[in-house]
Amino acid sequence: MNELTADLKPKVSRRSFMASLGLLGAAAGIRPLDVAAAPAPARDPATGLMKCRPYLQAPQTDQITVRWITHARSHSWVEYGENPAALNHKAWQVEDGLVQADNTIHAITLTGLQPGKTYHYRAVSREVKSLVRKEVTFGAIETSEVLTFRTMPERSKTAEFLLFNDIHDRPESFAQLMKFQDGGKKDFVFLNGDMFNFEESEEQIIKNLLDPLTHLFASHTPFYFGRGNHETWGDYSRQLRDYFDGRAQKYYYAIPHGPMYGIVLDSGESKPDDDLVHGGIHAFDAYRKAQAGWLEQEVQKPAFKAAKFRVVFVHIPPFYISQDIHASAHCRELWGPILNQAGIDLMLCGHTHKYGVHPAVPGQHHYPIVIGGGPKDGRRTLTHVKMDERSLSLTMTDDSGKQVGELNLTST
Repeated sequence: MNELTADLKPKVSRRSFMASLGLLGAAAGIRPLDVAAAPAPARDPATGLMKCRPYLQAPQTDQITVRWITHARSHSWVEYGENPAALNHKAWQVEDGLVQADNTIHAITLTGLQPGKTYHYRAVSREVKSLVRKEVTFGAIETSEVLTFRTMPERSKTAEFLLFNDIHDRPESFAQLMKFQDGGKKDFVFLNGDMFNFEESEEQIIKNLLDPLTHLFASHTPFYFGRGNHETWGDYSRQLRDYFDGRAQKYYYAIPHGPMYGIVLDSGESKPDDDLVHGGIHAFDAYRKAQAGWLEQEVQKPAFKAAKFRVVFVHIPPFYISQDIHASAHCRELWGPILNQAGIDLMLCGHTHKYGVHPAVPGQHHYPIVIGGGPKDGRRTLTHVKMDERSLSLTMTDDSGKQVGELNLTST
């Protein structure tokens, strides 16, 4: 692993930064994120109606989406309010005039909320036996425990989040890494690709992602899902989009929050579309081109231009890959000029399994690129980003608690 040297640090007019890479000693002030960082208890799929605990998606100042899964098709809703003893509001999913009552994957969006407020909620499902007219009948009913969430504050001057990448079906990694995050509530957690090796079933999604995350934080702190190349593989890869909410699109969208304007991009499968391993059923080149058109419009928005820090989340980095894979080169060609011209301040990536903090390089990328490690013991990392209107700080910690990367940006 190479240390950064002084001659690699360019002079950037809009931002000044320091970056260091290497073993920097044990992180200080370490404590879990509001919950005990321990593996989620095993779930018995034969008991109860709910297949997983509620988890939070797509947070905004005035709304949030609550998701969960049931074993049987169900009529589901969320009861919520500011007082845990009086959950006097109720929301359910309606499509084309019909309250959803025949699904097992539930996504209930709570709207009309107040910015920066704490709400209490619980998820409720009742099994549907029959939807025949005049013969609508229900079975068992199950209610989650009362949980809490906080809406995003309006015009916040701060933002703080954690980032995981390249877990690769090792669910114990979440708790192991979160033992070393510093205290205090985070606004959200970002999953930056390759949470799985390849998708086989709903049970895999629950066991290896939703169960550990809801046990640790996801029932009260929302997370965003960024797709990696491994998430494009497997018999269940086309169903993955049913379980997560971004903003505009499922896998590429914007996260405007406080002093940050986040841009989430989907680098897709790493190999060319015509590679024989795909069997002729991939079309990622056109998909990446469509994202370029969306990106050109997104960086022209007033909120993007006014942001103090502009951060890109994407799984496959456009640089710093041992072999120049197709997706990396294609993203570099399509998105690179747009991002450079737009004044991006930071790009967060994974994929290489080799953590690194790489400064901006004139003529290539005008912003630092931070790559998280993983997935094996000794190479897993947790990235913590915190910012206000003047500065952004990033620290990367490995699974022994050692700080292995640092980045500091100053708004100008």
